[in-house]
Amino acid sequence: MHQEAEATASAGARGPATYDLVIRRAHVFDGRQKLTGLYDVAVDGAEIASVSAEPLAGRQEIDAAGAWVMPGLIDTHVHFYDVRAVSDPDSMRAFEENELPGRLGLFLEHGATTIKSVGDPTGGILDTRAGIAEGTLRGPPLLATGCGITGRDGHPAATVFGDNPWARERFTGEVDSLQEIRDLVHHLADRRVDAIKLLSEGACAHSGGPGYLWRNPAFPDGVELERLPRELLRAGVEAGHERGLRVTVHTTQQVAARGAIEAGADGLEHGVTVEPLTDRSLIDLMLEHDITYTPTLWIDDAHPDARGNLQKVSRAGVHIALGSDTFSGRGLFGANTVEEAELMVAAGMTPTQVLAAGISGASRQCARPDLGTVARGKRADLLVLDADPTADIGNLRRLRMVILNGELAVDKRRAASSGSPR
Repeated sequence: MHQEAEATASAGARGPATYDLVIRRAHVFDGRQKLTGLYDVAVDGAEIASVSAEPLAGRQEIDAAGAWVMPGLIDTHVHFYDVRAVSDPDSMRAFEENELPGRLGLFLEHGATTIKSVGDPTGGILDTRAGIAEGTLRGPPLLATGCGITGRDGHPAATVFGDNPWARERFTGEVDSLQEIRDLVHHLADRRVDAIKLLSEGACAHSGGPGYLWRNPAFPDGVELERLPRELLRAGVEAGHERGLRVTVHTTQQVAARGAIEAGADGLEHGVTVEPLTDRSLIDLMLEHDITYTPTLWIDDAHPDARGNLQKVSRAGVHIALGSDTFSGRGLFGANTVEEAELMVAAGMTPTQVLAAGISGASRQCARPDLGTVARGKRADLLVLDADPTADIGNLRRLRMVILNGELAVDKRRAASSGSPR
């Protein structure tokens, strides 16, 4: 294969060298496909320096002994702050001091080496991002949209935060005019967010849009909302693009998905979940507009059509990105990311397709070409697994080591060798 020849050549081009770190004799899944044979993967600093079929020397060496090396997982849809516990400055401070560091560590413990927050309080999540980048917090690099932008009294402002006004002002940005949505997008861009998230449900009562009943197990009777008007969606997308930011839109129904795409969105968060995807022209529209579809089965698998809809768009060739919709109160941060991958396979995707969605597809969704590939010059965020994840997605749970920014961040060999009391 071309990539294998390129990998072999990368060592020869440099000649004999001693690298900072070499993972020796490993099978490699490079982010899109598995390579034939065994390779040495060399790291200098925070970057991959070589992927070679020939032996390499390192100041630190890890003998993989035929284990599997792959890029770290990227979870593109996370809600990090506890929406139930954060309701005033004191509870916010308590969460950040007592809960936040451990949750960041959980992602690494399960192999998620990049996470993307899509609707946390703007100030808090950007401070968290800075703390990770500066090294004062231990965790995977964090990408963030800041607050999610919704219509006046839209989701999640009037649903999740209906009885929590303090958090509502910080987790959500409610707009009901073209100027307001443009100003908010530019404000977030000025704060250097990594992307923009819009929510299609919810708008002012005079929008004239079709009625919408938001349903969730926590709200069995539903909450009546209206959709964000198309002109506001389009204005939000255009403002994001003016600032060079990708814009994704929360949707659950076909009509909302079509509206988001026609408004110029780059991706769909959730996609179509609450009804069967019957409109083939909508799938064609996704392909035509190069849309990324993030199925979030970890939260949406309760909907009977969510798996089948993912299967339809995946088989059609729509770009897929892994995103768990992890939030506080259910499951375990990081473990939910792995469960999402397993649910995507259960929905009909192959393990290789799901791995690509969680690595190269996710890096595309995040507009981060430095991530998601085992190749020279890419960031050295790597997993070492005891078994082939392309044969069984469950082998993501057989995690041996996590390399983050070129350094050993998680080493489960020590825990295994020390044993545990029976």
